[in-house]
Amino acid sequence: MKKAILGIRIIGDPCLRAVSTALESVGASERVLIQAMIETMHEANGVGLAAPQVGINKQIIIIDVGEGAVAMINPEILERRGTCVMEEGCLSVPEEHVEIERAEEITVRFLDQDGVKREMTCSGLFARAVQHECDHLCGKLIVDYQGNQEKHTGHDYPDVKL
Repeated sequence: MKKAILGIRIIGDPCLRAVSTALESVGASERVLIQAMIETMHEANGVGLAAPQVGINKQIIIIDVGEGAVAMINPEILERRGTCVMEEGCLSVPEEHVEIERAEEITVRFLDQDGVKREMTCSGLFARAVQHECDHLCGKLIVDYQGNQEKHTGHDYPDVKL
């Protein structure tokens, strides 16, 4: 079976700066998109991917930090605890790395790929990846944090592309 690899949009593409819309339901077409996003992320050696990065301004993110891919639809970060500054890269911003302060632990509410409402508390790289991908849903990129560390308090690991 052939993999469905999507094109990853690069900085300068207007899709990366648009605010994504929430999904009202999760159906077969969303599940097909999620699978294609997972395959695209793995092919690009990323640990996270947001739908805007493949040209779709819907609130869908994929995270896989080595424990299996997790799809989050309409993710909403409910709580942030602690902070950690680490260097991040991004599949949509090649050759760029930025130190970003983010919450070390978060609680996030989302719909899974079956449309079931979930809540998860996560930390470390998983929490950092969720925050990074949620930034994409708001049209924010890692370059927006350059020189603004004092203004950012969490919304990542060296050489990891999210």
